[in-house]
Amino acid sequence: MLISSYFAIQFWNFVFAQIASNTTLGAIMGAMAILFVVLVFAFILREIFGILRMQNMDRLRMRIDAVLAESNVTETKRILGELNRVYARHNHLKVAIENQVITAKESVDVHEMFSRYETDVVATLDSAALKEVERAARQVATVTAMVPVPWIDMLAALSANIRMIRRIGEIYGGHSGPIGSWRLLRAVSAHLMATGALAVGDDWLGSVFGGSLLSRLSRRFGEGMVNSALTARVGRAAIEVCRPLPYHMQTRPKISSILRRALTDIFDKSPD
Repeated sequence: MLISSYFAIQFWNFVFAQIASNTTLGAIMGAMAILFVVLVFAFILREIFGILRMQNMDRLRMRIDAVLAESNVTETKRILGELNRVYARHNHLKVAIENQVITAKESVDVHEMFSRYETDVVATLDSAALKEVERAARQVATVTAMVPVPWIDMLAALSANIRMIRRIGEIYGGHSGPIGSWRLLRAVSAHLMATGALAVGDDWLGSVFGGSLLSRLSRRFGEGMVNSALTARVGRAAIEVCRPLPYHMQTRPKISSILRRALTDIFDKSPD
């Protein structure tokens, strides 16, 4: 607050000095100052609403875990109604949500209602999130393989991972700005540390791409595969953190399957 107040006072004095010396120029500077203040407040409000949306999704996930343990039908229908309001803005989910509203009124089984919601609604979101993971893994592999400068690889991978995590959060209903994305990044990092999901070894690479292929790859392509594997693991962790429902009817995505789809256009396993 002290630093921001200092710069505000200095800028205020600057604007009034311009008005005293040149009325037109001072008016332009004053308008720019007002516009700047409005944009700053708009950014702050956007961040606040983004963080509130993320917190709302966190509370919904906690309530879902509790209701699955207690088998509370009334609370389940209330939670599904809140999820429907969150995902109602997705045009491609409107039909599925309308069907869910009809079937939820007739059902009294908590697990059946959540299973149907996972199959009809959340599975579509999973597909979109996996495409983001595949895109990020493909981008990281390509940059690592083609760019020989290590620090550029690092920046490209970091940028791709942050953008991927933010997009996954948006897909599952947690729109956020830079501050909210940092909060989500911390949650994903904590999940990775808790599950030990950053371990990647040569045996894993061999099982995915085959030893004969690895023997023909250059060092840069090998590094690209490892970096894309780490990106895929980060993406899967982000899906697990942001996903509103635990995996029940749907299968938890495998890293090998993600990478096979992501790197199909880069690594051709067919003989020449």
